[in-house]
Amino acid sequence: MMRVAAAVGALLLAAQAAAATPNWPALDAEAYEPPKAAPALALPDPDGKVTRLEDLRGKVVLLFFWATW
Repeated sequence: MMRVAAAVGALLLAAQAAAATPNWPALDAEAYEPPKAAPALALPDPDGKVTRLEDLRGKVVLLFFWATW
């Protein structure tokens, strides 16, 4: 009886896993491309000192570009 219950449980889990697999072609999923290096960037701060992105290598940098059109 325990073996039958275990077999039924395994079948139910396998059916659930098969049903949970998304249909990737229908979702127009694209292959993942590894991240690319940031381009060279130099911007002045409010005091006029120019900060280059390469000077901040190894540090966490958050760039926030904002514009109104």
